[in-house]
Amino acid sequence: MPALMLLGLVPGLIALLVLAAAIIPLWASLGAITRWFTPFADSWSPGWTTALRVAIGAVVVIGSLVLAGVVFTALALLIGDPFYQRIWRAVENDLGGEVPEGDGGMRVAIGESIRLVLLGVLVAVLALALGLIPAVGAPAAAVAGMLLTGRLIARELTGRALNARDVPGSERSRLFASRRSRLLGFGVATQLCFTIPLGAVLIMPTAVAGATLLARDLLSSPGPARTAPGSASPR
Repeated sequence: MPALMLLGLVPGLIALLVLAAAIIPLWASLGAITRWFTPFADSWSPGWTTALRVAIGAVVVIGSLVLAGVVFTALALLIGDPFYQRIWRAVENDLGGEVPEGDGGMRVAIGESIRLVLLGVLVAVLALALGLIPAVGAPAAAVAGMLLTGRLIARELTGRALNARDVPGSERSRLFASRRSRLLGFGVATQLCFTIPLGAVLIMPTAVAGATLLARDLLSSPGPARTAPGSASPR
């Protein structure tokens, strides 16, 4: 298992390098972006102009971090599918009980990665919109972005165990509702780790293992009768 966890660092490192190639130029251009976005402030006093542009720059940084967390998860899961499948299966075997053979397949993984990125874009746009609220915009954008992306990441990471059991979307919603605080806590904690330098790379294998434990807990919790495997396609 330790060897598998080390192997799981590789796709995270690749995904991080891809994201860095996009985010670093964006952050380096913040001055030009904020000046382009606020030409009306050129006639203001220097203090107010600087304050406005710094605030907008901070909102852009928050929005980019929100989107980066989601895109990192989607990329890492897609690139590292063989690695994370082995980690997931090892955790399932350690937990015992019936371990399903499949995991949804690459086509499902690609579809869910695209879905995650699109939802992440919506969350980033919402964070940007909240960030434009005077005085409280940046903190509100940071909190809302963290909560929403945390939920998205948690749903995505638990997807492998649920896909393998052919749990349909309606049943997943009931499962997530039954453990809403735990799902959100796991997702937000993971997202916070992603914001630490190299944290996304180091935490990703552990997040996959933790998500497997969370999915098994969701499936074992009391609730409505489970849908029979194979009766509906995942999500």
